[in-house]
Amino acid sequence: MVKLFERKLTTKKEFEMIKITDEVKAAVAESGIKNGVVAVITKHTTTGIMINEALPCVEKDIEITMDRLVPKDYPYVHTHMLPTYGTCSGNAPGHLKSMLAGNHCMFPVIDGKMVTGGEQNIYFVEFDGLQIRRYMIMVMGE
Repeated sequence: MVKLFERKLTTKKEFEMIKITDEVKAAVAESGIKNGVVAVITKHTTTGIMINEALPCVEKDIEITMDRLVPKDYPYVHTHMLPTYGTCSGNAPGHLKSMLAGNHCMFPVIDGKMVTGGEQNIYFVEFDGLQIRRYMIMVMGE
C-alpha cells in the first residue's frame, strides 16, 4: 500500500530551516501503514530535505558552511536571461546548495511509527526564499 501526502509552506527568508518532523510523523500515523518506509521529497530545485539535530547552533553552522561553500558573489554562469521564464536568474547558489543538501530522506516505519535516531529531525530547507513551497510525504508498506 502507498499513501501520498502533499504539504505546503511559505518560507519567510532566503535561507530557512523549517523542522517538519512532526508533520511527517502525523502523516505516518494517518496513513494506517504499520510496517514499511516513509520518504520525504521536496518538489523544488532550490530547496532541500536535511536530517540533523534541532539545535539553533547546529542550524547556524549549517547556514555558515553552506555560504562558505557556495558564496553569493561568485561569478556563476546561471545569471543570464532565461527566455523560458522571461526573467534573469540570480539563484545559482540556491541550486548548488540544494544539490549539497539533497532532495529527500527516508526512514523505516515499524508498528505504525517512524523510527529515527535519538536526535534526528527532518528539515525542509529553503535556499531561495521568500516562496510558497511544497513537499511530498510518501508512506509505503503494509
